[in-house]
Amino acid sequence: MKGLAKKVNLLRPLDVDKITIERDHYFQDAYIIDFPLDSTPDHVWQDIFEHQWRSSRYLWDRKLFVIGDKLRLLSTANDFVSKLNWIKQVLEQTNKGIDDYNRQVRMTPVEKEAKKKRLEDETAIEDLRKMIVSNQGTL
Repeated sequence: MKGLAKKVNLLRPLDVDKITIERDHYFQDAYIIDFPLDSTPDHVWQDIFEHQWRSSRYLWDRKLFVIGDKLRLLSTANDFVSKLNWIKQVLEQTNKGIDDYNRQVRMTPVEKEAKKKRLEDETAIEDLRKMIVSNQGTL
C-alpha cells in the first residue's frame, strides 16, 4: 500500500534575514530568492507542486524550484507582491492535491472499484449524449 504524503508550507513566521536574495548571473534584472520550507518535501508533493507551478499562467515570468527544504524563486522584481501571492496559491493548490492523493490512498479496494465503475458509467453516459447530439437529424 502506498504511504500518505505530507503537506509542506513556508516556514512560519517568515524571517526575512533567513531568506537568501541574490542577483542572477544569467538573466538580466532577475533575482534568486530562497524561501525556507517547514520540511523537505517528498516525491509526491514535489510532483504535484511541479504540475501546479508549470500549469500557471505566470510561467513565462518566473520559475519556482524545490531545493531540499527551500523554495527557490527566480524572477525579476517587477510586481513582486503578486509573485508572492502566486507562490502562496501554488503551495495551497499543491497541498490540496496532497489531500486528494491521501484520500485516494486511504480508499479500500471496494471503494476504489466503486469509484472506477462510477467513472466508467459517467464516461459511457457522456459518450451517449455526444452521439445523440451528433445524430439529432436522424431522430
